[in-house]
Amino acid sequence: MAMVTLARIFSRVSLIACLAQASYAYFNAPALGQTAPAGEWRAEQERRMNALDGYISRKPVAYRWFADFPFGLTDGAPFIILKLLPKLAPEEWGSANNFLDVAGLFVDERDPAYPIARGFGWTGLARDDPNGRLDYAALSCGACHIGRVRLDDGSFRYLDGGVNAQFNLVQYRVRVRNTIKKITAGATTPEEKTEQATKAVLAALDMVHAQDRNYFYKNYTFAGRRFDAAYEARQIELFKQNAPAIIGKYLARAGLEYVSLLDLVYKNYKGFEEQMTQGFGGMADATGVSTSMAYAAAEARGENPDPKTNLPPTPGITDFMAVWEQEKRLARWSPDHMQLIDGGGQWNGNIPIPIFRNLAAELTLGLGPDTDIRIAAFSEDLLRDLPAPVYPFPVDLALAKKGAALFDENCAACHRPHNGKVYDLGTDLGRARVVSEAIAKNARDSFTKICPPTRVVEMPPSGDRIAPCAKFEGVSLENRADVSMADPATHDGYNALPLGGVWAQAPYLHNGSVPTLYHLLVPRERPAVFIKSRLDYDKKLVGFSWEPAQTLSREGYRFDTTSFPALSNKGHDKDVVEDGKSMKLDWSDDVAGAMAIVEYLKTK
Repeated sequence: MAMVTLARIFSRVSLIACLAQASYAYFNAPALGQTAPAGEWRAEQERRMNALDGYISRKPVAYRWFADFPFGLTDGAPFIILKLLPKLAPEEWGSANNFLDVAGLFVDERDPAYPIARGFGWTGLARDDPNGRLDYAALSCGACHIGRVRLDDGSFRYLDGGVNAQFNLVQYRVRVRNTIKKITAGATTPEEKTEQATKAVLAALDMVHAQDRNYFYKNYTFAGRRFDAAYEARQIELFKQNAPAIIGKYLARAGLEYVSLLDLVYKNYKGFEEQMTQGFGGMADATGVSTSMAYAAAEARGENPDPKTNLPPTPGITDFMAVWEQEKRLARWSPDHMQLIDGGGQWNGNIPIPIFRNLAAELTLGLGPDTDIRIAAFSEDLLRDLPAPVYPFPVDLALAKKGAALFDENCAACHRPHNGKVYDLGTDLGRARVVSEAIAKNARDSFTKICPPTRVVEMPPSGDRIAPCAKFEGVSLENRADVSMADPATHDGYNALPLGGVWAQAPYLHNGSVPTLYHLLVPRERPAVFIKSRLDYDKKLVGFSWEPAQTLSREGYRFDTTSFPALSNKGHDKDVVEDGKSMKLDWSDDVAGAMAIVEYLKTK
């Protein structure tokens, strides 16, 4: 597909992004009066939606690599096996249209021809020679970072760079494990399991291919590549040429993924094992997942790794993060270029350089040297100025103007761009302490091994050759592994991030323990238990629909903030003094003021 065609497709790829600066124009303008015309906000919504259309149309290739391309170059799950999972164990998998809906991955209506749910890609999309090797599937950035909100008419707005509040990586791995257990039942040795699984997989393969010559790829076309019946037949041929070895490797990898989960859970989640081994939509212990894969692999090799040093010291379960407007979180060099200051991209900012932060996300899958650096590079380019989503519902602009003044007085000093300070405001600090010195060292070693300053990659389709890890903001990273992962001791707390698109980042706090912005500001009313991961929206309190009694949809799961310390909803609930100035965080004695701030935050 030519670039112009891609641009045309993705010029309307999302209708929800905004330029956060636009809200300030409202509140620095002359008074709007007691009521503001609804059309005024609709016009602003349209302007911001058009801004994203234009942004994506200028970066269609980067967007597709972010949304769909797999993290691995030549590793992961064989695509053929992935697509056969619902045939091998239909009781474990979802609907006929999308078997991955049981793990919270959805079919994106903007690309209905795509042959699998958004969040998985296959190596044939990125391979130089599209026909020469077997396709492997792996997750893409879009699995965690493309979300949805349901509008009043039942349609969806897509949150590009947002949070897929329903994606449950653990649930996917558990169901893979259950599928393998079924097709290897009765076998005892690895050889017997491979033989039995090979018979089951080949039987399912022959059945579906006899019924539909486009079962696996749906005759998909992308960037001039046709994943048609001929392509599919070639992939099947490659698979059958070495099926036992391919399937044996897959069984080993899937087993390792499951064992690594158990290693992590039994060390850091005592008394909470059952819940953690089912997983939580929109959440993960990402540091734990990545380090436990390496730990389990070392165990499998008989190296007897020490869990105290090789696994995280604390539970680190958090919500996925929104990743738009990365420039506002970008760190800067100190005047002597010796350290990075004034920013940091994730919850506690301990990976300050975007390319390494993106690589860390990819390494969650345990792909190691097979990690596709181009994904991280394209994502860095896309996300730096990706606009945040505009609130898609009505706003009382007169009330929001009052809230803007209260926000500026009490919140803006901390939630400003490029604030690299970390805060301890009473939230559980497990995530801030999840990286030990040993894990930090291992991360630095991994980053510089996979992507040293001398590493050059060719970026499609232009063929431009770049060295993505050679410099940061014009400063050489040669012999500077120290800046790829900060000293854990200097990040013992959480960043106060800029609040562009904050309405779409519910629930709140790093662990998603507060359902709405209202509850964040009025802590005495925070519910201990609520429903998480619904896509309907609470337009009054500002957050996704959360009340257990609500029956707007059958989505979501019961989230108990008292069930484990790392899920506590305490914090950001007491007034603080910052630089000698008192900041009001608890608005329990001024609910009207809280509601005005909430109304203003709709416009961010």
